[in-house]
Amino acid sequence: MLAPFLLMRLTRRSPCKINLLLNILGRRPDGFHELETVFQPVNLWDELEFERGRPGVVMTCNHPELPTDASNLVVRAARAFLAKASLREGVRIHLEKKIPLAAGLGGGSGNAAATLLGLNELFGGPLAMPQLQLVATQLGSDVPFFLQPKPALGIGRGERLEPLDFFPALGGAFVLLIHPGFGVSTAWAYQQLARFPAALHGQPGRAQRLVELLQSADLTTAGPAFYNSLEAPVFEKYPLLAMFQEQLREQGAGATLMSGSGSTTFALAADRPAGEALRDRFQAKFGESHWTAVVGI
Repeated sequence: MLAPFLLMRLTRRSPCKINLLLNILGRRPDGFHELETVFQPVNLWDELEFERGRPGVVMTCNHPELPTDASNLVVRAARAFLAKASLREGVRIHLEKKIPLAAGLGGGSGNAAATLLGLNELFGGPLAMPQLQLVATQLGSDVPFFLQPKPALGIGRGERLEPLDFFPALGGAFVLLIHPGFGVSTAWAYQQLARFPAALHGQPGRAQRLVELLQSADLTTAGPAFYNSLEAPVFEKYPLLAMFQEQLREQGAGATLMSGSGSTTFALAADRPAGEALRDRFQAKFGESHWTAVVGI
């Protein structure tokens, strides 16, 4: 008989991502949006600790605003894993949250994927990768990306992935992440696209073009090809984010964009000193109240 919550423990990092491009191609009959996107992993992590024990899933978190019930993707991922693997045991999970909430950085999706990978390791690998990918797809469009460590081209809802080699144009680069202190609802952002026909019906092929530039050119050449359809509705409601980008471009950012549905804005710099300099100049103009991080990619 298992001692409750004491049999075995595992800790796993859960990284975030930025979208180097998010091009919406129209609304699908199933209610989702057809899109093409370029995912880039970023070296900023949450941390999850897993313990085997009695049946059920118990979750705790250091962030007081994050729910720990079935509305949390971590709990849903753990329950889906245990059911798929036909396991009678349960798990206790603690999440140390460092990635901002509702930020467009995929923190929740990354947590869900890390839960699938972590529990699969904890319980001795009962599920093969295709099974994990199927569960991930059912949890959310961004979750499958975090099952692997590389950049990726995403199509469909973003769940159909083509892993890519790390981009030469971003070799040694650092990213400045700026979260303004408020979140943007992904559902709201997509709903608003109906008012922006050009953003709702983007030009196909933008993602492949950016990938080719990042593989064969430098960041300065590739920078103008970065694109996010959701900036149209989000910037209308939150013009501060457009002001962030304008200032970052003026200060020499290689590229700047809103990630996902926002609200995080990112700026790419050639190295850490350049990224720190961008942050210093940003804070000199906008103050130090906004959350920022300079991290490698």
